[in-house]
Amino acid sequence: MMSLKSFFEPSSVAVIGASREPGKLGHEIFKNIIDAGYKGKIYPVNPKAPDVLGVKCYPSIKDVPDEVELAVVIVPARFVPAVISDCGEKGVKAAVVISGGFGETGPSGAELERQLVEAARKAGIRIVGPNCQGVNSTSVGLCATWPLIRTKGPISVISQSGTVLAAVACWAEEDKVGVDKMVALGNKCDVDETELLEYLSNEPTTRVIALYIEGVRDGRRFFQVARDAAERKPIVVLKSGRTAKGAQAVASHTRSLAGMDAIFDSVFRQAGVQRVSSVEELYDVCKAFAGLPLPKGKDVAIITSSGGSGILALDACVELGMNAPDLPPETRERLKEKLPPECILKNPLDLTGSATSQMYDEAITALGESRVADAHVVIVGDPMPGISEVIVKHVLRGKTIVPVMLGGGKAEAEERAKLADSGIPVYSDPVRAVRTLSACVRRALWKDSFQ
Repeated sequence: MMSLKSFFEPSSVAVIGASREPGKLGHEIFKNIIDAGYKGKIYPVNPKAPDVLGVKCYPSIKDVPDEVELAVVIVPARFVPAVISDCGEKGVKAAVVISGGFGETGPSGAELERQLVEAARKAGIRIVGPNCQGVNSTSVGLCATWPLIRTKGPISVISQSGTVLAAVACWAEEDKVGVDKMVALGNKCDVDETELLEYLSNEPTTRVIALYIEGVRDGRRFFQVARDAAERKPIVVLKSGRTAKGAQAVASHTRSLAGMDAIFDSVFRQAGVQRVSSVEELYDVCKAFAGLPLPKGKDVAIITSSGGSGILALDACVELGMNAPDLPPETRERLKEKLPPECILKNPLDLTGSATSQMYDEAITALGESRVADAHVVIVGDPMPGISEVIVKHVLRGKTIVPVMLGGGKAEAEERAKLADSGIPVYSDPVRAVRTLSACVRRALWKDSFQ
């Protein structure tokens, strides 16, 4: 596993194919490494440029006067095997091959990929890629990918799709959740999801691991690693190629074998991996695992100022196999004493449009004391000042609260920002919130099965 450290904590990086021309990948990636604040030594390599962004350029990796630990390769595919051989002579330990034009393109590309692997094995170099979107390690400011993402956080992402990787990272940056490490696997000619999963499961700065995969090489090995990793931290997976046509598309995308989807489903369940069905849900579930305590069961109380949204949440609870128990008489009496008469004292508990932060506080307190539910979905239509403080207070007391805010304009933006500063995720749709809570319940029940 130490061989993977060079991808995330290199002392020096060479960008082979660095460019002076804005808009080209060789320029954008070199610039992103600089702009992300990378503190190690960085060397642009391009035989046609004296410098890139004011940094002296070298015609070949072999001409760099110092040691190079990581190479980022962005040159035409036909040159890559020779470049990797040169990296071997230089003593480079790892290379990220962003260049496309390999196995994903057909027989001639597959032959180039075979030559790449042969050169890497002969040189003792580990490879991420080819045909990938690079890597990012925010802890050291190594954004050898695009777009530029700098916000440090608890989520690490392993993905065979660069776009899926970028989407999760961008959302995490916008929400101030942040990311730790990100790897776009591409054709995974060497380093694959199983090795990276094992590595990240032992990384203290990673609290949640997100996976987008199209297939795995060694199913038995993946199951063993995933099960061990899931005991340490939550693993969330988006697996494509569920249908026959989807499996065919997988083969043309990264030359992966999608396999039988029912087998993957079984493996994920047994390993304690939470499977999701969209990129949006992948991110939703990851940020919940990063910021919320797990519920102790599947009884849910819905507290809302939007009757329609409460019903949507209730339907989702039923459809996903969770319970929305009726409020016991003593709880209704307690709520009747504290809340205005227009409130509907059921589950969902509808505080109506006259809801205030204090009313939410009273409702969450009463439901918590009655232990009627293991988790709360708190839907705040037209968010009001102070609601974030109420939610933070109860989450810090160990309550699993999934906040939903919608329809609030400036007030909503302000309250969302306060929750983000406290590390608490917020959702814009009650159905997304309940779906996320369902994954948290599954995680909690799986962990309990070992105790």
